[in-house]
Amino acid sequence: MPPLVIDIRHAEDSRDVVHRAVQALHEGQLVVFPTETVYALAASAVHEGAVRRLLQVKRRLPGRPPLTLATKSADEALDYIPRMSPLALRLARRCWPGPVTLVCPDNHPASLLRRLPPLTRQALVPAGRLGVRVPFHATILDTLRMLPAPIVITSANRTGESAALVAGDAVKAFGEEVQLILDDGRSRFGQCSTVVEATDRLQILRPGVVSEQTLKRLSAMMILFVCTGNTCRSPMAEGICRKMVAERLGTTPEELHDRGVLIMSAGIAAGLGGTASPEAVEVLRPDGIDLTPHESQPVTEQLIRHADYIWTMTRSHRQAIVEQWPEAANRAAVLSLDARDIADPIGGPVEYYRRCADQIRQELGRRLEEISWPQL
Repeated sequence: MPPLVIDIRHAEDSRDVVHRAVQALHEGQLVVFPTETVYALAASAVHEGAVRRLLQVKRRLPGRPPLTLATKSADEALDYIPRMSPLALRLARRCWPGPVTLVCPDNHPASLLRRLPPLTRQALVPAGRLGVRVPFHATILDTLRMLPAPIVITSANRTGESAALVAGDAVKAFGEEVQLILDDGRSRFGQCSTVVEATDRLQILRPGVVSEQTLKRLSAMMILFVCTGNTCRSPMAEGICRKMVAERLGTTPEELHDRGVLIMSAGIAAGLGGTASPEAVEVLRPDGIDLTPHESQPVTEQLIRHADYIWTMTRSHRQAIVEQWPEAANRAAVLSLDARDIADPIGGPVEYYRRCADQIRQELGRRLEEISWPQL
């Protein structure tokens, strides 16, 4: 029986398409999904018979090469890789949903991988490493959100043949061996995801959509300082931190990004393009810290999502961030370890700014001891 091909571009109700896909996967059928990279062949991770058929259709032995686990979010991925490295966590937060597959060691006894059928585990983790991805396509993401468990995916082509860029390629490749094919026209990128091993260092295992240069930029550790207007306290903290971190790493502040460290600041109620206060500039100048190029910016969703450490000047700044972005709660903290506010010197004499800078230095000295710095 030929596969059911649904053109989702002309479907009357996209929810009905998703429900069909969910039902098919639940029943152990194979489904071809469009993704942002290439078309993907999918089976339910908890249905051992479906995974076996997927391997047969691909003409592939289990684990050669391994299948990929597709999850609906980075949070779900952590259920299967509880010990993601800081680098992997960073890339997951910044690249997902998107065309990056992260390969991480399977080394945690609490991993939900242990609850998957033996054949599924063998197909996913043949050598102690699991590849995980959150695809960036509405149909497959909506399907994943309705499923109680993730799915296993692989490119919708026979092993050794060209990837499927349109639904017709999958029809030609599999014929009656696949039950449902969802057609969304030509794939957006038309090439496979970039496969990255992210432990202590970044290693490209398979080139793809995202270049190595972009991944290196996205893998930089980011520290974000937050105050109110981004003209006094947070710019001072940014400048002081740059100098302190550069000294720790034996480099210059200008070369920190090349060492995998990005330090920024923003304000809860900041406008764009404001300068640092003259008093802040004056106080830090004797230390060789130049705040004159500083331009204020507001806190944004992208800054919060990318930041590994969000250090706020006060408890109210942290509260404002967590209320708007609850997922940042475990990365946001008051700069002071004992949660004391950094006093706002705005409107006061230079001496107030000097005291503020001294308090920031003291607290940073304690905070920076907590960090595992990127390795070259």
